[in-house]
Amino acid sequence: MTRTSFKVAAAAYPLDRFATWADYAAKLSRWVETAAAQGADLLVFPEYGAMELASLGGADVASDLQGCLAEVDRHRAAMGDLHTQLAARHGVHILSGSGPAFIGARPVNRASLFTPEGLAGHQDKAIMTRFEREDWHVAPGQGLSVFDTDLGRLGVLICYDGEFPLLGRALMEAGVEVLLVPSATETLAGFTRVRVGAMARALEGQCVAVHAPVVGLAPWCAGMEENTGRASVYGPPDRGFPATGILAEGEMNVPGWVYAEVDRAAIAEVRRDGGVLNHAHWPEQQDRRTLTRHDVKSSQNA
Repeated sequence: MTRTSFKVAAAAYPLDRFATWADYAAKLSRWVETAAAQGADLLVFPEYGAMELASLGGADVASDLQGCLAEVDRHRAAMGDLHTQLAARHGVHILSGSGPAFIGARPVNRASLFTPEGLAGHQDKAIMTRFEREDWHVAPGQGLSVFDTDLGRLGVLICYDGEFPLLGRALMEAGVEVLLVPSATETLAGFTRVRVGAMARALEGQCVAVHAPVVGLAPWCAGMEENTGRASVYGPPDRGFPATGILAEGEMNVPGWVYAEVDRAAIAEVRRDGGVLNHAHWPEQQDRRTLTRHDVKSSQNA
């Protein structure tokens, strides 16, 4: 039976170095256990949260731009098994930290959703940043996934994808109520871009957006040396939601979980009878995009 409300946990997640797979498994288990103990039903890990597995290849591999990607992909099946076990053990839904998945000559940036019943599916990042295009040569994913779960209908926009309104709109038109936005950003400016994008998607779609970033320093891992952000959960600044649109947020660059209650009835009600109806009024833009040019240059500047 689909839940009418649930608790979400957004991770501000630091990357650690590991000597063994068991060290990684212990860390992930602790994080999941902590959130589950707080009553969280949906746990969201960040973009490139899987990159800490590059440390298992040793210092030279982890510090190599291409070597680190291949090393993380080498552990993809084991990581999937671990997430499956943890989701079943604790009865939670988990969006895994994304990482490289080689499905061709180049990897995609893939996040996976696990439910208590097992793997629900994947979301590959659709639009690459300049670093991913020009340095890492990560390939774009094709299409968006919609997940019908016991918690409602979920969608995922990975980091930069959240800055593109038509991707968010496609998910809203498919009935998505909760948007998961895992991110990895080096600078405050990068984090702010994703934050503003996620808040804008929550405004436009009158939905809840869950923002989970990587935080802290990882100088040993190529491409992930510096990470800036805070975990947050956003909604539309309208009836039934905070006036700021912020349901919850953590401290900047402080690791840990941030929790918020998601009320699906409040999402449905604000879409039906909010102070504004962005979700319903979106199509009206199509008829109002005719441009009229006005030449107001003075004769002195002609």
